[in-house]
Amino acid sequence: MGIIIRLLVVVAAALISSYILPGVQISGFTSALMLAIVLAILNAIVRPILVLLTIPITILTLGLFLLVINALIILLADSLVPGFNVDGFFWALIFSFVLAIVTSILDAIFDR
Repeated sequence: MGIIIRLLVVVAAALISSYILPGVQISGFTSALMLAIVLAILNAIVRPILVLLTIPITILTLGLFLLVINALIILLADSLVPGFNVDGFFWALIFSFVLAIVTSILDAIFDR
């Protein structure tokens, strides 16, 4: 049950973030749900591999390269999910940052 609630929180956060950012478009709830599922899969499989491969760069940049990895995951999700469009790397970077903030706020609200 916790996974379903977590996915719905990410769906809501993605929809809210797309309304805030003009460079990100999500066509509807089903696209947002597919985005949440794809992001969960990519974060479980692809992100650890990218983090492992980029440890020297991550250490050199004091962890800021992880933001680039998040943006790359968003761009990969853009190519996989129909109805989800990001206008470029900059918008993917901003979207990942706003998505993380909105998700943490919604998590704090729904954990009560």
